[in-house]
Amino acid sequence: MGVQENGNKKKYERMGSDAAEEETVLTNNLQHKKEKEEGVIVNNIFDNTRKYVFACAIFASLNSVLLGYDVGVMSGAIIFIQEDLKISEIQEEVLVGILSIVSLLGSLAGGKTSDAIGRKWTIALAAIVFQSGAAIMSLAPSFPILMIGRLLAGIGLGFGVMIAPVYIAEISPSIARGSLTSFPEIFVNLGILLGYISNYAFSGLPVHINWRIMLGAGILPSVFIGFALFAIPESPRWLVMQNRIEEARSVLSKTYDNEREVEDRLAEIQVAAGIANAEKYRAKAVWREILNPTPAVRRMLITGCGIQCFQQITGIDATVYYSPTIFKDAGIKGNTELLAATVAVGFTKTMFILIAIFLIDKLGRKPLLYVSTIGMTFSLFCLSFTLTFFGDGQFGIGLAILFVCANVAFFSVGIGPICWVLSSEIFPLRLRAQASGLGAVGSRVSSGLICMSFLSISRAITVGGTFFIFFMTSALSIAFVHTCVPETKGKSLEQIEMLFQNEGEWQGGEVEMGDAERLVQKL
Repeated sequence: MGVQENGNKKKYERMGSDAAEEETVLTNNLQHKKEKEEGVIVNNIFDNTRKYVFACAIFASLNSVLLGYDVGVMSGAIIFIQEDLKISEIQEEVLVGILSIVSLLGSLAGGKTSDAIGRKWTIALAAIVFQSGAAIMSLAPSFPILMIGRLLAGIGLGFGVMIAPVYIAEISPSIARGSLTSFPEIFVNLGILLGYISNYAFSGLPVHINWRIMLGAGILPSVFIGFALFAIPESPRWLVMQNRIEEARSVLSKTYDNEREVEDRLAEIQVAAGIANAEKYRAKAVWREILNPTPAVRRMLITGCGIQCFQQITGIDATVYYSPTIFKDAGIKGNTELLAATVAVGFTKTMFILIAIFLIDKLGRKPLLYVSTIGMTFSLFCLSFTLTFFGDGQFGIGLAILFVCANVAFFSVGIGPICWVLSSEIFPLRLRAQASGLGAVGSRVSSGLICMSFLSISRAITVGGTFFIFFMTSALSIAFVHTCVPETKGKSLEQIEMLFQNEGEWQGGEVEMGDAERLVQKL
């Protein structure tokens, strides 16, 4: 009997153990299923958030297609404008370079305008002004009318180059801000490529028609900009500055994954905006702080304005605008062949800017800047040497095309897009619009002066000698990056502001040259 009881007892224990195991398995399955469902929900939210911010960045960058198109198309159109309107070499330089000079009016006005009417509607204003100028240029019967259209286009360019990076930086999450803020530069490069293709496609038409079609085709993207205004929201940081907190919260809820992150980011923005001290944001106070800066603001201005100027004084706009002149000096004769060579330059520039967008938030700003400035310095020296000693031969032509493409490739993978990323993220909210506008002014003035003097200097010291000057300024840019540019990858705009409070962090940064060497190995 005792044996039977013991047997039954063991049987019941086994049954109880099996039941417990089944219950544990069932519980684990339910838990796994719940976690999987929650993961799917989180991934869906993240995907929706990412798609929304991605779409906003694309729409905000459409103006940049127009700007790039004008740069690219003018390099070829100027050949036929010169033949049709019988303009002199000096008029040619003025026509090309004045766009950048006059754009400072748009950049200076852009800061105050965007603070007054918002980032979104400043983008709209840039498009309207630029398109008006493009329409006048395409219909111009004479050089003076052509210049009027050019002046209007330049003002629109000034608004556009200043506001798009600011808007994208203010709406983007920290983890993706670098890539997304690079979008305007990507679209500029796409526009340049389209301009080069337009030059090649329409070059066979009669000379009094082809350049007008080339310039007029740039008006077409305005239709997409009109639709974009109905799709993109206002910047949440601008909304906070206007004390429209609920609207800012609504926008942030679409750009961040969870409610807590939204509230944390909103609190940071409110602190940065200083709603309790709103009087600090009056325009006079802002400009007073910029013109009489604290040590931290001075460091920001050195970094932001310095990187903008170095982007241009290394000669990138001269290379893009006058690439037919460069290739002609190398030995290419016919207009069609010259314009076909520029298409290769535009294609290279566009491909490498796409590489930059994938690397900028993974590897950081500073390693890419090292690779970019060192690569440009080498390419510009080789181009100068080639144009001086190997001109008028197939070998020289091949080398010239190679080193021009190498120069624009290194530019596009680093200093091209990162310049705008840095200038839009390093300044505090109260100064961001005006300080970014000031940096854009430095960029445009540098570009204009170089473009308006390139032909004259080249005639005096040869094209090869001119590029030797660009080589020397590019070498200086390496030292500037090492000394004055901190790493900002992965930091919120408010955390970046704190970087500049300490001179050691500003100059030391977080990246050494070894990081750039490891990056070269990866590339």
